[in-house]
Amino acid sequence: MSLRLHVDASDPTPPFEQLRRQLDELITEGALVDGQRLPSVRQLAADLSLAAGTVARAYAQLEKDGMVLSRRGAGTRVTAPPRADGEVREERLMELVQDVARYAVDLGMSPTSLTAAIKRAMLEHQRQVTAQRFHTVEPHTAATHHPLATQGRAPW
Repeated sequence: MSLRLHVDASDPTPPFEQLRRQLDELITEGALVDGQRLPSVRQLAADLSLAAGTVARAYAQLEKDGMVLSRRGAGTRVTAPPRADGEVREERLMELVQDVARYAVDLGMSPTSLTAAIKRAMLEHQRQVTAQRFHTVEPHTAATHHPLATQGRAPW
């Protein structure tokens, strides 16, 4: 099974939560179906270069949410039918937005600043998704060391 999962070390969101969100989304969208077996904790940890405890924590939270069921010897399997209905997704998004709003208030951010930050984050995410789809040149490649690359233009 080839899952398109990734953990961004520069993201302030804990790795287990990044993983949990991605798996939740795959289940919700129906990409992972009821009864489908997920990779073992050790296998997924190795694939993503994470500690096994990080993957186990994500799986445990998904199990608590009723999305998966883990059994020794049988592995971890999806137990939830696809929840493609918009209301469930909207509820989940609202919970996350409320958490972000509380954090922003604690930081003393204004609603305008928070809105701008969310827009920037969404644009950055869209840019990253587009870059992954089109296999763009990674920043660490030789092309970025060319003088024109630092001016936003490719050297060719």
